[in-house]
Amino acid sequence: MPLTKSGPTVEIKPATGKLGIMLPGMGAVATTFMAGVEAIRRGVSKPIGSLTQMGTVRLGKRTDNRSPLIKELVPLARLEDVVFAGWDLFPDDAYQAASKAGVLSKEHLAEFKDFLSGIRPMTAVFEQKFVKRLTGTHIKKGKSKMDMAEQVMGDINGFRKREKLDRAVMVWCASTEAYRKPAPVHASLATFEKGLAASDPEIAPSQIYAYAALKCGVPYANGAPNLTVDTPALLELARKNSMPVSGKDFKTGQTFMKTSLAPAFKARLLGVSGWYSTNILGNRDGEVLDDPESFKSKEVSKLGALEHILQPHLYPDLYRNMYHSVHINYYPPRGDNKEGWDNIDIFGWMGYPMQIKVNFLCRDSILAAPVVLDLALFMDLAQRAGMHGIQEWLSFYWKSPMTAEGLYPEHDTFIQLMKLKNTLRHLRGEELITHLGLEYYD
Repeated sequence: MPLTKSGPTVEIKPATGKLGIMLPGMGAVATTFMAGVEAIRRGVSKPIGSLTQMGTVRLGKRTDNRSPLIKELVPLARLEDVVFAGWDLFPDDAYQAASKAGVLSKEHLAEFKDFLSGIRPMTAVFEQKFVKRLTGTHIKKGKSKMDMAEQVMGDINGFRKREKLDRAVMVWCASTEAYRKPAPVHASLATFEKGLAASDPEIAPSQIYAYAALKCGVPYANGAPNLTVDTPALLELARKNSMPVSGKDFKTGQTFMKTSLAPAFKARLLGVSGWYSTNILGNRDGEVLDDPESFKSKEVSKLGALEHILQPHLYPDLYRNMYHSVHINYYPPRGDNKEGWDNIDIFGWMGYPMQIKVNFLCRDSILAAPVVLDLALFMDLAQRAGMHGIQEWLSFYWKSPMTAEGLYPEHDTFIQLMKLKNTLRHLRGEELITHLGLEYYD
């Protein structure tokens, strides 16, 4: 007998009306994302890299030949119904910001100038000590951090009213903040709200955005390695308001390669003695990460994946003594075209050493843009399906996936994708794919 069987379909509210996608940080990633969505809507580009737009999901047995598009299986917001808003430290509209980011060609920018020029950022919540390498000129002022949060809530509600939105989601696309560990102010919603009123120094700008979003009934996805919704206080707020949250740190370039290669090594039981990784990039992200405190946040995010995938406690002969090192170097001439270089020292039968070299010359924002789209649409789906709290099924998109307390995160890209697709099958009452169907018992 199959291990799973069809069940009732989860009730999902329809994706009717407008969906507002709100983006703290209107830099390279956000403007590339917005321009790309508009290009797709105008029929001049395909949604390459987007699971929600191009991905399929197998249903039933292989002999059933049922593999609909994901957007046909579950009700997702249509791109035609999406509108954008954002905040930024600088007053540039999306066209000006995209021009400075240098990701898209002048020809593409000219084609979408009319659209991008109409998206102007709202003033941002900013505190210098959390992003030391940037100096904001377009920032909010207030009597307290609670005042700032209320201003962001005003921005959210104003956007809703102005655009006549039915729903909204927020995806953090701003800079990496300085590394922080949870402090007493993060212990509960009550202590956090007292801390906002008292402008507690341990409350970061990203936490103010997340608090404002969750208070307004807006799901929040954390695209940076910041300590944000992964705190007891904001998770309590998410539960209280039945809001989905997800994070953290978009999995795009080097970590995407790591979490694809490492499962292959473990599957074949090949040992790894060392994995040296370095990156060079020159966009605003590179400038911010040139600060040691911000780099620490990114380093922690990048270092965690291999140990969880390779499980040295289960395979000590293969991975117990692995040396893992990660470096990020700011190199302005490279711009957004990041280079991730990996040297991997592996060993096989009778302990003989081998090496693998990976040189990934990627376009960081081109890889991140479809991730932002998928997260926005899936987070909206989660809310309409009554799913709240941490959305572990979206681990596929994160360097440091959030998990329920006491659980370790899943980093293996292929297991993550299976978990995501099985969640979609579950929502529609379809059998989960376990690869142990009736064919094994015929």
